[in-house]
Amino acid sequence: MSDSSGLYVVVLAGGISHERDVSLRSGRRVADALTDAGHRVELRDPDAGLLPFLARERPDVVFPALHGSSGEDGSLLDLLRALEVPTVGSTGAAARQAWSKPVASSLIAEAGIAVPESIVLSHEAFRELGAASVLRVVRGALEGDLVVKPGSGGSAQGVTIVGDPNDLPRAMVEAFTYDEVAVVERRVVGTEIAVAVVDLGDGPRALVPVEIEPVDGVYGFQARYNAGETTFYAPSRLSDEISTAVSDAAMLAHRTLGLRDLSRVDFIVDDEGVPWFLEANVIPGLTETSLVPLAIEASQTNAAAVYNGLVHAAVARVS
Repeated sequence: MSDSSGLYVVVLAGGISHERDVSLRSGRRVADALTDAGHRVELRDPDAGLLPFLARERPDVVFPALHGSSGEDGSLLDLLRALEVPTVGSTGAAARQAWSKPVASSLIAEAGIAVPESIVLSHEAFRELGAASVLRVVRGALEGDLVVKPGSGGSAQGVTIVGDPNDLPRAMVEAFTYDEVAVVERRVVGTEIAVAVVDLGDGPRALVPVEIEPVDGVYGFQARYNAGETTFYAPSRLSDEISTAVSDAAMLAHRTLGLRDLSRVDFIVDDEGVPWFLEANVIPGLTETSLVPLAIEASQTNAAAVYNGLVHAAVARVS
């Protein structure tokens, strides 16, 4: 339990997903920021000893910094709720909605936000119906360049932009490497924007939109986590009117998916200023090159203050 130095916070980072290394970097930065804010912080990997440890030690609050299925598919969040441990972030039910890109896109489209036209394919259907026949239908239904991505996951792993139809089979194989479901969607060309939504207990608010300009034109895994491969603009170079529209769309997406405390919603803004929803992140990256820390800094605050507010809000929620 807590002592006079502040709350006893357990930060969860690592896991066994494809995003383990990114999670460890996020977790260390969160732990350092919370330590600077005066809390007693322990960094833990979600292994077989985690649940007995939490049941025994009863920390004041848990701060998950787990990317990928380790933290974002809702399983661990449900278990933390069952242990009655105050936890920063969304519920397991909300996480499952955001984790599944097809489910999230359907809900967001119903809410009135533009979503790229897509076809969702399970690996099983892809095999049973014949790859050649399936891809022939896909190419006929979706015109122009395509984006192929796993049905869940983050950090752009398994994502391929397909300009040449002959490259589509390889892109499908790449996506199925990361998930049993693949999404093939029409590529929307425009400005890539990320909006962080933060709620420190007084209601959610959108931080300033961050504009993403990769050096090679594609915001892939390397561009996300290697310094110098992407130029970020925080705030973005969007007009005030379009910036407000993107922020409003992010807030609507956050509410529609039932998210809580902290999220990041990604968009492509086309030449007409329309924000197209790409995905929502329940536990967004918090590394030195991640978008949420950039948005926090551009919003005239600092990471330590935000993370401190999040842990106190989580504790107050169950007090």
